[in-house]
Amino acid sequence: MTSTAATAPAEPKAKRDRTHYLYIAVIIAVALGIAVGLIAPDFATELKPLGTGFVNLIKMMISPIIFCTIVLGIGSVRKAAKVGAVGGIALGYFMVMSVVALAIGLIVGNILDPGTGLAVTDAVKETGQAQVDAEAKSTVDFLMGIIPTTIVSAFTAGEVLQTLLVALLCGFALQAMGSAGQPVLRGIEHIQRLVFRVLAMIMWAAPIGAFGAIAAVTGSAGVDALKSLAVLMLGFYTTCVLFIFLVLGTMLRVIAGVNVFSLFKYLGREFLLILSTSSSESALPRLIAKMEHLGVSKPVVGITVPTGYSFNLDGTMIYMTMASLFIADAMGTPMSIGEQIPLLLFLLVASKGAAGVSGAGLATLAGGLQSHKPALVDGIGLIVGIDRFMSEARALTNFAGNAVATVLIGTWTKEIDRARVDEVLAGRAPFDEKTLLDDDHGTGGDVDEPRAELPEPGGEKELAKA
Repeated sequence: MTSTAATAPAEPKAKRDRTHYLYIAVIIAVALGIAVGLIAPDFATELKPLGTGFVNLIKMMISPIIFCTIVLGIGSVRKAAKVGAVGGIALGYFMVMSVVALAIGLIVGNILDPGTGLAVTDAVKETGQAQVDAEAKSTVDFLMGIIPTTIVSAFTAGEVLQTLLVALLCGFALQAMGSAGQPVLRGIEHIQRLVFRVLAMIMWAAPIGAFGAIAAVTGSAGVDALKSLAVLMLGFYTTCVLFIFLVLGTMLRVIAGVNVFSLFKYLGREFLLILSTSSSESALPRLIAKMEHLGVSKPVVGITVPTGYSFNLDGTMIYMTMASLFIADAMGTPMSIGEQIPLLLFLLVASKGAAGVSGAGLATLAGGLQSHKPALVDGIGLIVGIDRFMSEARALTNFAGNAVATVLIGTWTKEIDRARVDEVLAGRAPFDEKTLLDDDHGTGGDVDEPRAELPEPGGEKELAKA
């Protein structure tokens, strides 16, 4: 036992060292990408497939990770009503926070008034009209699209909510099967280990993806677009920062007793990944793994995180508010408060139909204005050049909102281990970057052993066969 205790700390240290170098490489890659984008913009835009390819590799893993997480979580819950309560609280919270984000964007947008004095040329109008053809769905199509064509197509189509639906159905079915479903749960647990190990391998391509993504964004936008629209960009970034640290940070401290800076330090690598790829989806699988490691129960994580990626779009709400006001001012037709509120409430609903679409913020804005206030569509061309830079802040804000939501909902449902949270945020229980899973029993032995760990975060969970 003495020799084992002496050698145990060495292995995690080696893992942390290796991944530490990986994320230093990501930072260097981001700096090089910006430099290449400024020096050789034409060449830089051709590097976009590097970033797209890396993000696609991550997206490839999202469906199986969500499926395994939810099925294992629900399979260990005694009362099915508990899962329904989590989902109801999550959706209610998401809608309230979306309205809060819209309100904050409304206030700041009216104060800054950044669009006044800009000229809308014919070229700008054509660019704006072209955005309406983006592949955003109507709200009805979005809701119907949650139902997959087949139970297998949910995985092949890459639709997060389709996977969520299938996982919920399978989880409840296994729960009802009792002890007869245990062999299936053990098999899914093995698959989860495999999927997370593959994801850990993919992460080593992050520097290449970050270099290509940042170089393409910098090269395509150029310095001129950044200068001319600096007020809007800085205003949007400032609003996102205020929302994250004042609104979300205060709620996190008051309700959960967690320091927002400690939580974001724990998620620092995920923020870096999003910043370098301009996609919050690139960090979704790691957010699931890290929230479970933090001490939030599997059912809460499995339901809150995937649903939040479609319904809890705080950054997108702020973006659509400020962009709408900016465009209206630039077009010389500023909106009164009475006109602003109905438009923004319409965009609040429309945004749910464009969740998951690449460039969803711009696509939703274009589709919403076309349906509600067509005269403003021409002005969308003014922000096309900087949309990718604004998408960075959108993605970071959306991610931060979902991370905070997971902790808050875990607290409200009493499905969070506070002692574990303190240990993790203090750095005394480091996250395993090699497997992305907590498995103190190693890879060998009886697979029933790790299953016994599932009920720890919540108080009302137990194995179906217990």
